[in-house]
Amino acid sequence: MRGSLGLLLVSTLFSLRRLATERCPQICLCDNIKHHVMCLNKNLTKVPVTIPQITKKLDLRGNNIKVIPGGTFLPIPYLTHLNMQRCQVERVEEGAFRGLGRLAYLNLASNNIAFIYQESLDGLSSLQKLILEKNRLEEIQPGAFSQLGFLNFLNLGENFLVYLPDMVFQGLQAIKWLRLSHNALHVIANEAFAGLPTLRRLSLDHNELQSLPTEALSRLSGISRLDLGHNPITYVSEEAIAMGALRELFLDNMALQDVSYKAFVKSPQLHTLDLHNNQLQVLQPLTDMAHLKKINLTGNPVVCSCYMRPFKEWMEKARVQADAVCADPRAFRGEHLESLRPVNMKCGGHSPEAEQLPTSTHPTREPEEVAKKKCPEACACSSDFQHSNCDNKGLQKIPKGFPGNTQLLDLRRNEFHTIPKASFPGLKNLVSLHLQSCKIAKLQPGALQGLKKLVYLYLSNNDISAIEAAAFEGAPQLAYLYLDHNRFTQMPRGTFSRLPNLISLHLQHNSISQLSDSDLAGAKQLRWLYLTGNSISQVSPTALGPAKMLEKLHLDENLLEDVPTRSLRGLSALRELKLSKNPIKYIGDGAFLPVARSLQHLFLDNMGLEQISSGAFAGIGSKTKSLYLENNKMYTVPDLRSFTGLEVINLRNIPFSCDCQLFPLHRWISKLNLRVGATCGSPAEVRGQKVKFSAAFKTCPGWGTQKTKRARPEKVKVKGGRNPSKKRRAGKAQDRGLKRSKA
Repeated sequence: MRGSLGLLLVSTLFSLRRLATERCPQICLCDNIKHHVMCLNKNLTKVPVTIPQITKKLDLRGNNIKVIPGGTFLPIPYLTHLNMQRCQVERVEEGAFRGLGRLAYLNLASNNIAFIYQESLDGLSSLQKLILEKNRLEEIQPGAFSQLGFLNFLNLGENFLVYLPDMVFQGLQAIKWLRLSHNALHVIANEAFAGLPTLRRLSLDHNELQSLPTEALSRLSGISRLDLGHNPITYVSEEAIAMGALRELFLDNMALQDVSYKAFVKSPQLHTLDLHNNQLQVLQPLTDMAHLKKINLTGNPVVCSCYMRPFKEWMEKARVQADAVCADPRAFRGEHLESLRPVNMKCGGHSPEAEQLPTSTHPTREPEEVAKKKCPEACACSSDFQHSNCDNKGLQKIPKGFPGNTQLLDLRRNEFHTIPKASFPGLKNLVSLHLQSCKIAKLQPGALQGLKKLVYLYLSNNDISAIEAAAFEGAPQLAYLYLDHNRFTQMPRGTFSRLPNLISLHLQHNSISQLSDSDLAGAKQLRWLYLTGNSISQVSPTALGPAKMLEKLHLDENLLEDVPTRSLRGLSALRELKLSKNPIKYIGDGAFLPVARSLQHLFLDNMGLEQISSGAFAGIGSKTKSLYLENNKMYTVPDLRSFTGLEVINLRNIPFSCDCQLFPLHRWISKLNLRVGATCGSPAEVRGQKVKFSAAFKTCPGWGTQKTKRARPEKVKVKGGRNPSKKRRAGKAQDRGLKRSKA
């Protein structure tokens, strides 16, 4: 009886293993012992249906799965790990992950997901790690994470989040680390972090916070590490950080000019305070911080005079390690604060009595104006969210009387036609202004007067053909300007001198015909320039010169007939260049040489390209991560061996002539672990064959050598089922041992 049961068990296991092997998709690799399936860079447009049911780990990186439909993973319910990085995912439909009750790890990084809906993550009841960084997330609906009760790590970094509403993370009962770094957050609702009892680390660095979200952070009583660096905050007020368990606080690389000596009194466990790379000249003793042991003040213009003496005496008495280098006075310049004696820290020419420091050196600050409770008729105002909304109310002029603490004002889809001078009185805290689709034709001089904190201005989908520079007076902090889908026929010349902090300029889908000298004069901080879908046929050699910090340049869907090589000179930081859908037929030698050292992403697709010179890509090397050449008309491409760091390359729909002239490309593709998409267009007998596998190259010189080199490892591997290299290493080790023993 036992023997028959054993045979039955063996037979069942053998059948399951055979079934798993049979179900493995042909283009994937299946490990039936570990139950892993890998389908990397296979250009898949959907998840294969023949994946073995018992699969535990599925790796789909580098495919083209734009939509994840509901029920996609129902046939493989045993998954514990799913990786879908770089799959071009744009939408996750309701119930996409239903049935994955065992999934513990989900990686959706580096996709194009813009929204997370309430039902998008249903079914992931055991999920512990969710990675959504490097997507296009602009909004998260409250309740989206309500089913993820076991999640302990959520990565939402490098997205486009601007605002966090109340209870947005509701349901994350086990979360330990929440990463929101590198977004555009400037409004955080008071209850945004409510209901996160287990959170221990919060990363809010590299955002657009103008002030500390004190109320929101006070809900996080269990946080031990808080990262707030790289936010444009200038002042930390009294009791600004009230977090009972906080031990490590990072306020580095901000714009801090002053920190109250009582800023952290409600965070009594604080041990490490990082304030490096700010604008602090003096810091008062933090006398109430019994557990504080480390303060980093490097990179601040610290003045080691009598005004800094109380801090020096306190740090010695409290045994606090404070890293600070003196910037002034001249006698102590370059000296470490720790090496100075307090008695020597004087204010020149003053008597000792005059040197006595007042109890607080931070400038007297008027209390913030209490937000007005009234709200214009037909609008909705929330003092808690600091958000006022008049979207699509049929308004013909801009209302007055919004709450004074409003940071986001939404006036979309009204009919203003003109924005008069001083249209936004009393909104000195306004950060984001939405005026899309308002039939605006003109902004009068001083239209933005008084908006000293304005960072985002949305004027898309209007009727603007020109803007006077004076229209931007009073908004010196403006960094993101959206003028796309208007009626511009030329660049708004002269305006950028009034916008010293402009980072991103959107002018796509206008009617601009050329870029002329001085068009960008004053745009010294400009990083991203979007000019897609205009009628640009000419770019002056000096047109882009003032924007020396430019990182992204989108010139796609224009009328350029040549690569604007001379115009690229001086753009040493350019990382992304889009020239897609321009009628460029030929690319000559050194076309990208001025930006070759920095260029990471190059788009040359859909242009009707007929020829690329052998030296066109001169200087481009390991830094380039993506190259797009699909849908062109050339028969060959130059040597691409210098592209050693590629993560994406697209050569689809090019009529390659598969003869010996193309053999170097065939050989290069054969060594790549990337989906290339190159197919033969001629001769007729190999048309449609993959360049990588085509037999058309068998007669080419060097083909036999290539084949031998590729085959040799396979031959030696089979012999005896052992790896000879390991055997040789073992033999050498044995020889060394014998020599030592003889000695």
